Amino acid sequence: MNGVMLVARREVATQIRTKGFVIGLLVTALVVAAVSFAPKLMDRPDSYTIGTVNSERLPLDRAAPEAKFEWKEFADEATARQAVLDGDVDAVVVGGTKVLADGQLDDELGVLLQSVNREVKLGAAGVSIPPLQMETVGEDARYDSARTGIAVVLVLVLFMLIIGQVSMVAMGVVEEKGSRIVEILLSSIRPWQLLAGKIIGLGVLGLINLVVILGVGLGAAAASGIAADFPPGIGGLVVGVLVWFVLGYAFFATLSAAFASLVSRQEEVGSVITPLTMTIMVTYFVAFYATTDATGTLATVMSYIPPFSSMVMPVRMAATEVPLWQVAASMAAMLVAVLAVLSFGAGVYRRAVLRTGARLKLTEVLRAG
Repeated sequence: MNGVMLVARREVATQIRTKGFVIGLLVTALVVAAVSFAPKLMDRPDSYTIGTVNSERLPLDRAAPEAKFEWKEFADEATARQAVLDGDVDAVVVGGTKVLADGQLDDELGVLLQSVNREVKLGAAGVSIPPLQMETVGEDARYDSARTGIAVVLVLVLFMLIIGQVSMVAMGVVEEKGSRIVEILLSSIRPWQLLAGKIIGLGVLGLINLVVILGVGLGAAAASGIAADFPPGIGGLVVGVLVWFVLGYAFFATLSAAFASLVSRQEEVGSVITPLTMTIMVTYFVAFYATTDATGTLATVMSYIPPFSSMVMPVRMAATEVPLWQVAASMAAMLVAVLAVLSFGAGVYRRAVLRTGARLKLTEVLRAG
C-alpha cells in the first residue's frame, strides 16, 4: 500500500498546485454561490389569482402594491376545490375563515392573507381574531420545487465532476505511457499500485471539488434563506451524494485508465474512450429525466442498474423520498460492479501499459492474458 499512497500523493500534489485547479475551484464556488442567491436577487413582483366562496375580497393590494391580484368568485366550496386542483387559482378564501390551496400555500401570499384578514376584522370588531385555517385540497407538495431544483443541480454537478476526472485519468495514463515515465515507475512499484494510486489521487481532487461545491451551496442557501425550503434529511442526502460519487468515479475511472493504456498518443485518447464517454452521457440523460419523473418506471429501474445507478439513484434521493432498502440494494449492486471493473481494468492496464507504438486492440490484450 505504500506504493499506492505514494502515487496518490504525487497526483494530488501535482494537480492541486496548478493554477487551473485553483482557478477552476474558485470559479465553481462563485458560480454555486451565485446560483444560490439568484432567486433572491432576481425576485420580481408576484401575480396571484385568488378565489372566494361566501367571503369578501381582502384589500391585499394595499399591503403589497408591487404584486398583482386577480379575484374569482365561486358559488360553492366544491367548485372552488376543483378550481384549486386544476390550477385555475392559487388559493380560495372560504367564508372568511379558511384558505384552500393545492399543497403548501406560497409563503408571501399566506402571510398577506393572514395579516390583511386580521387587520380588516380587527378594525371591524376590535376583538381577538383567530387566524385563517390553511387546508390542502391536493397532495402535500411543499418541498416539490425545492427537491426538483436540488436534483437538477445535483445531476449537473455529478456529471461534470465524473466526466472531468475520468478524462484526467485517461490523459494521465497516456502521458506517462507516451513519455516512457511509466517504465521508470514500474521498476519500483507494481502496475496495480500505479493504477490504484492514480485513481485514488485524482479521485481525492474530485472529492475536494464536490465538498467545496456542497459546502458553498449549502452555506449560500442558508445565507439567502432558500435553505428554509429544503426538505428534511438534507444531511443524509449530502453523505449519500459523496458515496455515490466515489462509486461512480471508481467505476468509470478504472475503465478510462484501462482503455487509455491501449494507446500511446494524446490525440488518440478521445477515440479510445468514446464508448465510455457515451455511457456517461446516457447516464446523465437518464438522471436528468429522473429529476422530473423520479418515481417513473424508467428512473426506478435504471437506479438499480450499474453504472447508471451512480447518478440516477442520488437524483431520485433528491427528487423524492426513496426507501432505505432501495438505496442499499442499489448501492450493493454498484459496489459489486465496481469490484468487477477493478479486476478487469487492472488486468488490461497491466498487459497494455508497457506496450508502446500502434494502438492496441482490447481483444488482443485480453487474449494475451
